[in-house]
Amino acid sequence: MRLKNILHLFSEDVGIDLGTANTLVYVKNKGVILNEPSVVAIKSKTREVYEVGGKAKDMIGKTPNAIEAIKPLKDGVIADYEVTEKMLRDFFKIVHKKKFFTNPRVVICVPAGVTQVQKRAVMDVAKEAGAREAYLIEEPMAAAIGAGLDIFESTGNMVVDIGGGTTEIAVISLGGIVKTTSLRVAGDKIDECIVQYIRKDHNLLIGEKTAEEIKVNIASATVLGDELEYEVRGRNVLSGLPRNITVTSKEIREAIEELIYQMIEEIKITLEKTPPELSADIYQKGLVLTGGGAGIRNLDKKISESLEIPVMVADNPLACVVNGIGKVLQSFDKFKDVIISPETDY
Repeated sequence: MRLKNILHLFSEDVGIDLGTANTLVYVKNKGVILNEPSVVAIKSKTREVYEVGGKAKDMIGKTPNAIEAIKPLKDGVIADYEVTEKMLRDFFKIVHKKKFFTNPRVVICVPAGVTQVQKRAVMDVAKEAGAREAYLIEEPMAAAIGAGLDIFESTGNMVVDIGGGTTEIAVISLGGIVKTTSLRVAGDKIDECIVQYIRKDHNLLIGEKTAEEIKVNIASATVLGDELEYEVRGRNVLSGLPRNITVTSKEIREAIEELIYQMIEEIKITLEKTPPELSADIYQKGLVLTGGGAGIRNLDKKISESLEIPVMVADNPLACVVNGIGKVLQSFDKFKDVIISPETDY
């Protein structure tokens, strides 16, 4: 018996949603067992890992010179290979302590349209971190599977996955992606926009974490019946002293309006490039929103009104991608044609 076949007897298949904002790990027959921010705190001199995940995220903007908090993924792809490998290795150790796997076969999600070099980098970093075999699946495909869409039917399905680094838009039919776009406007850009708005209009400096809290608590795409308020603490630009202000959902809506418009325009362009028969299916069935960005209040309503198309938010949109990977692991042979394999694709 070949070594990897022997190893397979002692390890579980693992799925990884390697996201710009969060990394989720799914173990076959166990479910999601790790959900941590994609952040690593390292010692500046030795480059040793100090903390990973949530503890590292809490350090952003607060570290001394000896420690650096890093987000090793940008726009859905690896920006820092070395730190990504260290992050995955530590996540594998956390899961390994639960005694679920050793040297697993891993399926990792990547944005649609990434280059061959970027795909190879993701596979290599997984193997460096301890994976026995590494396979890839494109993010919108995993999101569609996780949202419960029948990707093998002959009618068109459209999924819009709004993650941290990218918004993935795809039209899927007969088990393949017919048209796809990866837009670098998503959760992180919205956070940046909120930071800039608060500084410009309130002379207050805030960090990424505070901006994310504002987005989650009061961001909306359309006018709300009762506008929301949120108290924000930051540093006054003029005096340099701490200061509290209250911002409204109306302000944040106006701040992110242009980014929402860009998303809608990209969806429209993708629909215009879709074959007529599939486009007709989508206009009848509608599109499905997944990802953390789908949680922005009334975003589905805004897209629907702008494009005159039904829009549904998937159940548990934040977990659609990792749940899709989980379904692939459960029925590996059924989904083998949607998986990018190193043996067949390189």
